[in-house]
Amino acid sequence: MASIIVSSELTPSDRLVLRNLARDIRTCQLIDAGESTGSSALLSAPKPKHANGGPNHVTNGSAGQSNKGDIATLKALNQPKCKDFEPTIFSSWDLRDLKSRLPPGVYQYILMPYVSWAMTVARFETDVVMVTHLILYFTTSLPSALWLFYRFTYLHAVLHIVLQGWSIGAYTLLRHQHIHQRGVLDKRSWVKVFDHTFPYVMDPLMGHTWNSYFYHHVKHHHVEGNGPNDLSSTVRYQRDNIWHFLMYVGRFYFFVWLDLPLYFARTGRWTLGLRAAFWELSNYAAIVFLLRYNFKPALFTLLIPLLIMRLGLMIGNWGQHAFVDADEPDSDYRSSITLIDVPSNRYCYNDGYHTSHHLNPLRHWRDHPVHFLESKETYGREQALVFHNIDYLMITVRLMMQDYEHLARCLVPIGDQIDMTMEQRVAMLKRHTRRFSEEEIRQKFAVAKK
Repeated sequence: MASIIVSSELTPSDRLVLRNLARDIRTCQLIDAGESTGSSALLSAPKPKHANGGPNHVTNGSAGQSNKGDIATLKALNQPKCKDFEPTIFSSWDLRDLKSRLPPGVYQYILMPYVSWAMTVARFETDVVMVTHLILYFTTSLPSALWLFYRFTYLHAVLHIVLQGWSIGAYTLLRHQHIHQRGVLDKRSWVKVFDHTFPYVMDPLMGHTWNSYFYHHVKHHHVEGNGPNDLSSTVRYQRDNIWHFLMYVGRFYFFVWLDLPLYFARTGRWTLGLRAAFWELSNYAAIVFLLRYNFKPALFTLLIPLLIMRLGLMIGNWGQHAFVDADEPDSDYRSSITLIDVPSNRYCYNDGYHTSHHLNPLRHWRDHPVHFLESKETYGREQALVFHNIDYLMITVRLMMQDYEHLARCLVPIGDQIDMTMEQRVAMLKRHTRRFSEEEIRQKFAVAKK
């Protein structure tokens, strides 16, 4: 399919997944062309069957074997005992490319010994990159912040914000793994202690308040799943309306400190509510104290990152849950999306596989592409949405612009979507961004009936 762009900057797993989907589309289009022209060569080939009975998804013959081969390749990349195992060391470069990029001596005597050591420190042997990033944050962001309190200059302060702006996305998704896996480093001695304590140092510098990400995301968002009781739910908003988006952001900005504890109180989890309130308010108090103590460095190292992060979290969540199918809005397949793109997956630990994450919040980030290919037929049958060459930020931006044509071009059609025209895709996406009335919420969300 000519509209699918397989960027060289994608991760190896994403390139494989995207080519796999493009092969399915191409095969189905060739068979459809054969049916319309009566080509005997195409008509004599076994007709692929979609999981729901339609003639779209390829599950047998050579294509089926290719699918199995792609899954085996992805699994081998993640299994340390396989010869094709490849840990992630840096976000920007893959291990397979570093041997040719680095001088032989650097590769053999510096990089590989570091990789061997870091694999013993990381919780999972694939996750050398998390050790790399923690070293980077503690040797750049933290010293930079401390130096601003010691000797402030506006040039340094601006450069510090640029550094943090570059880091906060990857750090947030590292913390995302941390809160779901209860740590990212090995469970032993000093490593375990550091794993539990580093968030209290780095979170405020990266725009997070102490422990709030855990309480809001794990104990609340994944419990409610973008349903009507989810404080970050999008269903009551028109998702292509800038005023609705601003109301959505504003509520989180100014009232999350109150909304989240009250949510826990309403659901009978008083201890969680008290903990959430304590950590959120104590972090605010610390920021206020430091602003009074030394305003300018506290402004640039704590307050501005907090304001940027809270906007980023809401832009991201809006993009992740902007498309909700009114037929089954409580389905994870139909209330979240999958992105195959560079920013979300290369730099943010496969955050683009959001449907996979909601289906199993404990799934390791390197296993998302494997799950997706293994469950490709289910995704098609459930009418899930898959996009490429666009991230959550730009999905939100394009929705605010109501540029559905661009979004439709970024859609990777699966299942019955393959037969859709561009106009039909646009109509489908518009339908999925419509706000729900309270009556619809009562009718369609089981949670609202309890």
